[in-house]
Amino acid sequence: MFIQTEQTPNPATLKFLPGRTVLPYGTLDYRSKDDAAASPLAQRLFDVPGVVGVFFGADFITITKTDTDWQHIKPAVLGVIMEHFMADAPVVMEAHPASETDEFFDEKDAETVELIKDLIDNRVRPAVANDGGDITFKGFKDGVVYLTMKGACSGCPSSTATLRHGIQNLLRHFVPEVEEVRPV
Repeated sequence: MFIQTEQTPNPATLKFLPGRTVLPYGTLDYRSKDDAAASPLAQRLFDVPGVVGVFFGADFITITKTDTDWQHIKPAVLGVIMEHFMADAPVVMEAHPASETDEFFDEKDAETVELIKDLIDNRVRPAVANDGGDITFKGFKDGVVYLTMKGACSGCPSSTATLRHGIQNLLRHFVPEVEEVRPV
């Protein structure tokens, strides 16, 4: 089994591509070993000293580290991922993890919100997934779109620029009601 690695815009994260499906649905973002109770793979990855975040996408795993050098933890992370997939162990124990349904917006804005979500899902998320992360809609209120940043996007030094110059400009262009985009 060959696992590719890719740099991300966030120097504290690295994207691992095992060459097979990681999650057949959605994404999962774990920020501690306690949060990762439903995932045997994430549990093992958190056992690697220096790992502070595990993000699963459709065909990749993004690992966030402390200030440890990648050369010290990358071999251990690769070993855990390889052993896990070679054993055909499940990535998560539950069939479909609970989805985040705590979105907020006024019902009168439902049509605007659908357009915002469509733009995020079809134009933003694929590009962000290429960088090892995910951005999801959280809410819309008083012209402000609230987004949740996950994986490599969480804590990334360039995330503010991505929000302001990329996503905000895109949404303002297609949805005049949007005045600003903020991370949650």
